[in-house]
Amino acid sequence: MRAHLPDFDPNTRVDLAACRAALRHGSRTFLAASFLLPRPVRDGACALYAFCRDADDAVDLGNAPADALADLMQRIELVYDGRPGPSSLDRALARVVLAYGIPKELLSALAEGFSWDAEGRHYESESDLLAYASRVAGTVGVMMAILMGQRAPAVLARAAELGMAMQLTNIARDVGEDARAGRLYLPLQWLRESGIEPNAWLAQPVSNPAIRSMVERILRLADGLYRRGDAGIAALPLACRPGVAAARALYAAIGREVERRGCDSVSARAFVPPMRKAWLLGQALIDAFGQPPPLAGRPLAETRYLVDAVVASPMRDAVPPIVAGRGGGWRALDERITWLVDLFVRLERRDLETMTMVRPKHTGSAEVIS
Repeated sequence: MRAHLPDFDPNTRVDLAACRAALRHGSRTFLAASFLLPRPVRDGACALYAFCRDADDAVDLGNAPADALADLMQRIELVYDGRPGPSSLDRALARVVLAYGIPKELLSALAEGFSWDAEGRHYESESDLLAYASRVAGTVGVMMAILMGQRAPAVLARAAELGMAMQLTNIARDVGEDARAGRLYLPLQWLRESGIEPNAWLAQPVSNPAIRSMVERILRLADGLYRRGDAGIAALPLACRPGVAAARALYAAIGREVERRGCDSVSARAFVPPMRKAWLLGQALIDAFGQPPPLAGRPLAETRYLVDAVVASPMRDAVPPIVAGRGGGWRALDERITWLVDLFVRLERRDLETMTMVRPKHTGSAEVIS
């Protein structure tokens, strides 16, 4: 079994290009942060994330989620049988799981999380919410760590927690949007303790002090996981740290923006302006090479199964070349940072130009013309 993606043949390069194109349409933050990763890791990450995003959209946005889930499980089986389906995303994923020895249990757990969304599952307790986050995001964190040559249990545990922190940030940001789509991620225990009947609130979601307090509580939970995940970032190969640190900073900034809005994520959806992202990128790069926090700490109960799955299927070949320090050098990293900052500046300029094209709504407020 190979431990890194071999030189790509023309067909594989076409598949990777399709993965990157898919990410440009709905995952700009990930795609931007991934540009800071060394090429071998970046290609694998794009293939992995594009497949996950495509599968999520098929289940979440399609008219027949049960059929989409059955199709996803079949796609995963074919990938691990070495017979991927006709999609470029499936073929690219098959190359990645073979090269890096990614256990099938991780993608199966991800699919299980998608199934929980499809059935409209609610979460009784904080632990239940963490179990959901471990499936839809902790799995991705662990797979990313594997792409970076990391299979030590402590590092995998921290990677899972970092992924879960990002998912909780998304949940805190999207409380209103999710509720209007019929989804509820606030633990039912929290709602009942505040005197809120879950189904009644879901039918008519409004922002109130109790809901805002729960949003803040989720953000505090995410912050604790971010702090635990920081130790995992410090344990990564040097060339991999900037990309992961950038993603961590950009997601955490969403939480800070939710806080700035008084934790009201029902009335409006928070976003981080591109220029703010550019500043955060610089700070993240400084933090990526700072004093590492202690790595000690057992996996959370909700993520132990992910770590165990990787430990049970160790690599049988050399580690990826980037672990040995190869991956384009610091000059290449500097060029990527410059490109990314320029991207954020251009996005900011485009957004400002768009905001100048407004027309009045009947309510007297302004509506952006897309």
